[in-house]
Amino acid sequence: MEYSVKIDAFEGPLDLLLHLINRYEIDIYDIPVAKITEQYMSYVHTMQELQLDVASEYLVMAATLLAIKSKMLLPKEEELEELEEDFDEEDPRDELMQRLLQYRRFKEVAKDFEERDIERGYVFTRPPQDLQSMEIEAQESRELSVSMYDILSAVQKLLKRKKIQKPLKTRIARQEIQIEDRMTDILKDLRTTRKKTSFFELFPVPEREHIVVTFLAVLELLKQNQIIVEQKGNFDELFVSASEGGEAGEE
Repeated sequence: MEYSVKIDAFEGPLDLLLHLINRYEIDIYDIPVAKITEQYMSYVHTMQELQLDVASEYLVMAATLLAIKSKMLLPKEEELEELEEDFDEEDPRDELMQRLLQYRRFKEVAKDFEERDIERGYVFTRPPQDLQSMEIEAQESRELSVSMYDILSAVQKLLKRKKIQKPLKTRIARQEIQIEDRMTDILKDLRTTRKKTSFFELFPVPEREHIVVTFLAVLELLKQNQIIVEQKGNFDELFVSASEGGEAGEE
């Protein structure tokens, strides 16, 4: 049985590239193509290793990055001056840079609209009351924003750990795992412990099928607001906790 699932949470190759640029503090006007291509391909390979249905647009962008990388390796204009006197050389990264800048502007505008929508949700038609304690609690619980790419990066580390800590070969009966059942188990464990749990502790079984199903279960629980994933600082470990109310499987 193969797991081939397309995750709508990934917003596209430009979103992934922008995430990498922000994560590694890269100057968008002077993109180191070799480094960004290596990191991009690493994420795509991880998605393929998890047997996710990688959209063709990710592969098209991979081909584009490799093409730009190849052009950057060609001899500079001054070395071929006698052959290219009338050739106005353009930086092969310019088109990609313009696309990224435009995408970032759209994303910032979308975020601004989202924040305005949240602000409108703070309007209540009820008598005034002291909300200071609730505000302090919310600030304490709100860590850095954790994106799908942060979770994917954690899975990358997990897969590397499982390869290093590979168990002895044994013969066991194959047992299919349903995503809904795994969602129920995860939520039950989190509600039982009543505390933040390390993301890696959600993957106790070093089998690919179990890792994939658990990963998809975590994404679905996030989508349903059944769990909260937090991170204290960039590149820090992820922690998962159950949100208030609701049961796994509810829409």
